[in-house]
Amino acid sequence: MKNVLAEAHVPESAFGKWFLRSKTWTDYVLEVALEDLTDLLKHSPKTFNVIADVGCGYGHSITKLHARFNPERLIAMDIDQEMLDETKKQVAAHNLTNVDYIRCSGSMIDLEDNSVDMLFCHQTFHHLIYQPEALQEFLRILKPGGTLLFAESTKRYIHSWIIRLLFRHPMSVQKTADEYLDLLKSSGFEIKLEQISYPFLWWSREDLAICENLFGIKPPTEREETLINLIATKPLC
Repeated sequence: MKNVLAEAHVPESAFGKWFLRSKTWTDYVLEVALEDLTDLLKHSPKTFNVIADVGCGYGHSITKLHARFNPERLIAMDIDQEMLDETKKQVAAHNLTNVDYIRCSGSMIDLEDNSVDMLFCHQTFHHLIYQPEALQEFLRILKPGGTLLFAESTKRYIHSWIIRLLFRHPMSVQKTADEYLDLLKSSGFEIKLEQISYPFLWWSREDLAICENLFGIKPPTEREETLINLIATKPLC
């Protein structure tokens, strides 16, 4: 198992691990994405009894998913044992008793077929080396009609010099927003146009909005998207 996990994983930088613990991450990245995804969900309201978080990091998403959707069961998944251990601390601090933990890669998930109502994949997919295989796993574990909440940074952002300097990613698998859409659809997911969002946030800009905030230089109105949030559904049959 150790060698298999190592092959599917590019370890995060020390800065990246610090950032995932920061208030900037929880308030301006995670919370804003959840607000956007929740708004997109209004087009298909459902009850989610079992929610799995692919790449739970340090556990902030688990507590936020519990607060928003109140599922019967939460499943925290991450390839990094340190992050799973920290997630357990977060869960204990919030007195949650309905959380299970799985150490796995997104392309090899130790869950039964058709066992999950919602799969949450926030800023995780661009870390995955085996992306088509991961989507097949997502489809496998989701129940028919199950929901994928997908929030991702694109190739334009991940390949920018400041992100390359601060973080670690498998660079050859990064995709544009359109390429992510094509991959999800070709893998078998259904996506409605009204359930796609392209936020342009200060932290998702290649210069972290420094040019606009310090020098008044506004970004071009026509640009390659740096973020994509969407709701995808596993077909009923």
